[in-house]
Amino acid sequence: MVSFFLIIAIVITTALLGSVAYQFLTPINDMILSPLEQKCQLIANEGYKIHTIYPDSNPDELLESDMKRLLYLDKIWINECVSTLPADSIFNIVNNVERNFSYGE
Repeated sequence: MVSFFLIIAIVITTALLGSVAYQFLTPINDMILSPLEQKCQLIANEGYKIHTIYPDSNPDELLESDMKRLLYLDKIWINECVSTLPADSIFNIVNNVERNFSYGE
């Protein structure tokens, strides 16, 4: 009888440890993005990089090439991302960009 309970305890412990290990090894918020969401993620990343170069600057203080690139990215972001993707996708992309840059990725 004691061995029966011991076997049950070992099985339960193994299942719990396996579950913890699986959750630990599985990336958090590793969403599968659609091709459009992936494209928008890249656009947002590139635009954010430019914004980090000039954190407290006015648009007039940017280099002309950076200003043109930023305007181009903003246009694509509005026309292809904001106007077509649902709001939750846009918020997820923005959160991903902020998280990636805050963690130095």
